[in-house]
Amino acid sequence: MIRSIAIGAFDGIHTAHNVLINKADALVVIERNSAILTPGYKRSEHITKPIFFYHLDKIKDLTPKEFVKLLISNFADLEEIIVGYDFGFGKNKSGNIDTLKEFFKGRVTVVDAIKHEHIAVHSRAIKEYIREGKIQDANRLLGRSYVIEGDVISGQGLGGKHFVPTLNIDVRRYLLPKEGIYATRTKIYDIWHKSVSFIGHRVSTDGKFAVETHVLDKELHNITGSIKISFEYFIRENRKFDDLGELKKQIIDDIGKTKELKYE
Repeated sequence: MIRSIAIGAFDGIHTAHNVLINKADALVVIERNSAILTPGYKRSEHITKPIFFYHLDKIKDLTPKEFVKLLISNFADLEEIIVGYDFGFGKNKSGNIDTLKEFFKGRVTVVDAIKHEHIAVHSRAIKEYIREGKIQDANRLLGRSYVIEGDVISGQGLGGKHFVPTLNIDVRRYLLPKEGIYATRTKIYDIWHKSVSFIGHRVSTDGKFAVETHVLDKELHNITGSIKISFEYFIRENRKFDDLGELKKQIIDDIGKTKELKYE
């Protein structure tokens, strides 16, 4: 029986979202098809409570009163709605918390802004940190390591021949961190491996954009399907090398730095 729901976009399922989630029996996700931290059903990987998706294109023309009426009809035992301090709803976001209290006769619980070291925890802030390569800052606000997922694809073939073997990944819908080298973990067939990953344009070879990961201390062959990369530390900027020998030396140095870092 669902007596309380938390409403929001919940992109990221970050520490502030968790405050709302912990107060509710279930989540109502307003899906805009624009989530890039935890797209679509990936939100369910970070919580155990039921999730109900309301697609924006189906409800965007509802007035605030009609939207509340829809919630009541969908949740017959609804007694409480939990929202964030900046919640807006209904056509053109014409509804606010006062409007919600007017049309919903049950209890409306409003969660104030959650801050971490004087920084408001918000998906916008997390996205900005990720774009800037400030992975540890993003992870603090998320309350976990940032993870992307993609399918293994064919690469240049240079890694195994001249450098170290890597898995090339086709990543879609996720926000990618700033170009560079990262200390990461890579999940292959349900097992997490310590790894070092590259995101960016291969400026020293073919110039194409790539997402590649090298698993440390373990040989992996014929990997197919979907894998995940968890970002832990930013190692260095992406840059061009004059010859492949210099590039190989730098890759070995990147691997050495990653091995020295304490994370699992």
